[in-house]
Amino acid sequence: MALIVALLRTRLIVAVFTFITLWGFALSITRYSIPEEMEEGSFVANLATDLGLDVRSLVQRRAKLDVIHSKNYLDINKETGELLIRQKIDRESICMTKTTSCFLKMDVILENPIRIFNIELEIMDINDNAPLFRRRTMHLDISEATPPGERFSLTNAVDADVGANSIKTYYLSESKYFNIDIQTGSDGSKYVDLVLSGILDREDHAVHNLILTAVDGGVPPRSGTASIVINVLDINDNAPLFSQPLFAVNVSENSAAGTVVMTLNASDLDEGSNAQLIYSYTLYTSEKAQELFSLDPNSGEIKVKGVIDYEESQSFELHVQAQDRGANPLSGHCKVMVFITDLNDNYPEVTIKSLKSALAEDVAVGTLIAVVSVSDMDSGDNGQVELTLNQQESLPFLLNKSSEGYFELLVSKPLDREVISKYDITLRVTDKGSPPLSENEIINLEILDVNDNAPTFSQSFYTIHVMENNLPGALLTSLSAFDPDLNENQYLVYFIMEKEIVNTSMSMLFSINPENGDLYALKTFDYERERDFLFHIEARDSGVPPLSSNVTVHIIILDQNDNTPLIVSPWRAQGSVVEEVIPRSTDKGHLVAKVIAIDADSEQNARVTYQLLQITDATLFSLDQYNGEIRTTRMFSYRDPRQQRLVIVAKDNGEPARSATVTIKISTVEHVISFSETTELPLEYDVFTDLNLYLVIGLGAVSFLLLITILVIIVLKCQKPKPKAIKIPPANRNSLISQRSSTIADSTLISSDAYWYSLFLAETRKGKVVVRQPIIPKGAGYFVSSIPRSIEPSEPTDSRASTLEYSK
Repeated sequence: MALIVALLRTRLIVAVFTFITLWGFALSITRYSIPEEMEEGSFVANLATDLGLDVRSLVQRRAKLDVIHSKNYLDINKETGELLIRQKIDRESICMTKTTSCFLKMDVILENPIRIFNIELEIMDINDNAPLFRRRTMHLDISEATPPGERFSLTNAVDADVGANSIKTYYLSESKYFNIDIQTGSDGSKYVDLVLSGILDREDHAVHNLILTAVDGGVPPRSGTASIVINVLDINDNAPLFSQPLFAVNVSENSAAGTVVMTLNASDLDEGSNAQLIYSYTLYTSEKAQELFSLDPNSGEIKVKGVIDYEESQSFELHVQAQDRGANPLSGHCKVMVFITDLNDNYPEVTIKSLKSALAEDVAVGTLIAVVSVSDMDSGDNGQVELTLNQQESLPFLLNKSSEGYFELLVSKPLDREVISKYDITLRVTDKGSPPLSENEIINLEILDVNDNAPTFSQSFYTIHVMENNLPGALLTSLSAFDPDLNENQYLVYFIMEKEIVNTSMSMLFSINPENGDLYALKTFDYERERDFLFHIEARDSGVPPLSSNVTVHIIILDQNDNTPLIVSPWRAQGSVVEEVIPRSTDKGHLVAKVIAIDADSEQNARVTYQLLQITDATLFSLDQYNGEIRTTRMFSYRDPRQQRLVIVAKDNGEPARSATVTIKISTVEHVISFSETTELPLEYDVFTDLNLYLVIGLGAVSFLLLITILVIIVLKCQKPKPKAIKIPPANRNSLISQRSSTIADSTLISSDAYWYSLFLAETRKGKVVVRQPIIPKGAGYFVSSIPRSIEPSEPTDSRASTLEYSK
């Protein structure tokens, strides 16, 4: 028990000692000072040196920086022990209160053992804030009667900086009426008052615009500005004034009530209520004149109020006063002389007795629209009237006088609603007074639509290009027709006019939306099978009877590079290698073989070029990229291998390009057969029977007709006598090898079985096929050529001739 108590006491003593040691370490404070707004990565201090730490221990002891009550603006470089700026520090955002000192407190914490160092970083102020007015524009209202020396308080500017960087003074833009007085508060802040230094006159200068500038004491100094707008308030120091003291005006008798005689306009240089005028008659204006003429107190407008009769009075005097609404009102006066003019004061009248407000556009010429009567209460010339149509030349109507004072309005020309759908017919009646009086009457006539217009397409022929391999249901185009009629006469329905192409209805290939004319393809088109389509689309309206029109549509299928070139020469079985044999003594430029490829596409998609994809010796052969001819570029040497392998690619010019390849194995031999003497032997057509059979089996296995042809040829072979025997040893080879002679009569090398077959057909059409028949050594073949009969068969030699087929 005593041992346990002693152990606990020892642990307690160690814990207290450790706490006291750590607390002592934490009490030491290291202080630094830096200006605000330092760039990221800037050096502050070397903590390892200042705290007496080994730089290498910073990483081992996991040194970290703990910023108290703030963002982590700093960081420790654990490799160098430097304290660096991690993020720009804005003193004004850290220390919100305007104090001279601003500290950023942080702890540097080390582990193993734990040590804590207190760091205080003083942020020094720089002049990075300009003075700012709380109100950018200050408005002051000052009466023009204000005496000089009056003071007006202004909104002060504020500066977030402190000390010498805070506001130092104010400046006011130049003015002969105002200046400023700057005062300093107990806390050192600057205040400014605006002082009136001159006499104001609103009529001379109503608004004063000043600029107040606050400047701080930083280096360089910063400034801020505010606008001061001073409105000078008016006092009633100007009387109203008319433009002239006497006005004269003429007014016709019987002028309608409310007719404006004239408008008086007095002016007052003051503003506000001091410039608001009230017009009124003075006591010098007679009661009769006031009964006939009204005066608007606000606008000064004089209007006719009663019935004016020239025979009763020829003139009137109106005495008018204009008074402002100031506290001490001022007034001005004028006189208006009104002279009455005698006129023809009764207007003629137009009365519509009968009227049709709507007509169909197909009514006949001469149809009655309205019956009109005219009258005038005056007598003599003033009571005689004339009725006319305004702009009658441009209207399809006329007036016909039926009796005294009565007229008929008739249709004079055919109507067309699509040109004009509504007419405003103006009837004008005029008397013969001096001056004449006239009156207008307007008749509104609506033209009703009939179905007299067929739909029209914007163009008579549409050419639409469609790329082959299109998706079924693809939108090709939108055909729209226009019908100027209205309502159901305008509603159009589109459909394809039926037409069959190769027992296929056009509606099976294309579809059109009957409502909007959208044309769709119902199938996928193949350019190699279908090049274009020509058909008609009809648009029919819904009128009674319906009208229609059609348009021709030409669909052109555009080619797409969807076919791979097909190599037809040299012919070879699927995936097999073409083998060629040439003598090693071949000269430079010798034609070895010719590659021929065809492409089912058109234009650029069918333009085939040839390239060497692989070659055993690139210096030995060349390939013409356009005609596919393979020629030797030099003579063979003893170092050249006896077998050469060429992989040729035939590529079209489409986008993307498609290609096919053929592999040609070229074998070289030392000698060829020389023709010292040749003979021309008649050859029956059955010489080529086996070749025909070979080609037919390869190219037309699926054709029953060709099989019948082969059977017929076999029968013919059995019936015909054998030609002169040509002893040809059997060829013991696994693949068909076309052995060519380098010396053919026309210097053209034949490099494919397809070409031999074509040559056989050509010679057959000429009526005779001849064979050059040298004496052939073992393993040699023979070839076909057109040679004169004078050449006799030659003796056997060691050279090898071109081979068409081998004996079985």
